[in-house]
Amino acid sequence: MWRDRRRPSRVLPGGEVEGYGYWIGLLATFAFAVTGVLAVAGRGVDLFGSMVLGIATAVGGGTLRDVMLDVPVFWSLDPSYLWVALTASVASHFLRSRFSRRGVYNTMLYLDGLGAALFGVLGAAKTWDLGFGLPLAPVAMGVLTAIGGGLIRDVLAGRPTLVMSRQLYAVPVMLGCILYVLALSWLPEHRLAGAIACIAFIFLSRAAAIKWELRMPDLLMTRADDTGPDS
Repeated sequence: MWRDRRRPSRVLPGGEVEGYGYWIGLLATFAFAVTGVLAVAGRGVDLFGSMVLGIATAVGGGTLRDVMLDVPVFWSLDPSYLWVALTASVASHFLRSRFSRRGVYNTMLYLDGLGAALFGVLGAAKTWDLGFGLPLAPVAMGVLTAIGGGLIRDVLAGRPTLVMSRQLYAVPVMLGCILYVLALSWLPEHRLAGAIACIAFIFLSRAAAIKWELRMPDLLMTRADDTGPDS
C-alpha cells in the first residue's frame, strides 16, 4: 500500500516554494535561460529576442505545471525568478561569441541536462507537498516541469525538439522523479539527501547520454515510415 508520509509542507499557502527548493529553482532558472539564448546563437537574433527566448525557456515548464496544479504561477509570487532569467539571458547574449559553434551546442545540452534535473525534482517536490494526485502526479509534474521549458525553447528556435529525438532525454528525468517520490514516501527524514541524489542521477544519466550518444533502443521507437496516407 502506498504510504503518504509527507512532512509539514514546504509549499506555502499561496504556492511558493521555501527552503532549499527555492535555491534549486533559481539555479535551474539560470541554467535554462542560458540554453534558450544558446539555442539561437549565430542566427542574428537581437538582444530583445534573446531575452524573450531565455525567459520563456526558464519559466515555461514551471508555468505549465502551476496552471495544471491550479496554484498561482511561481514567478508571479516572486519576481526573483524573472530577474534571474533576465540576467542570465542578457549575459549569455553578450558572451555567446566566446564559444565555438560546437561548444555552444554542447554547453546548451549539458546546461539543459542540469536544468532538467533541478526542475524535475523541484516539480515533483512541489506537487507532493500540495498532496496533488499522489503518487503518480508528482512524477508527471516533475517531468513536465523539466522538459516543458526546453520544448518551448526548441519550438520557438525552430530546431528539432530533444524530447522527440532518440536521445535519452525524458527517460532519465522520469526515473529520477520516480526515485524521488519513493524517497519522499519511505525516507521523508532524508528529504534533502534524496533530492540531491536524484538530481545527480538525472544529470549524470543525461551527461552520459550526451557524451557517449546513448539512444533509446529500436524496440522502444516507432518505425520511420516514408509512405504517407495518400501514397
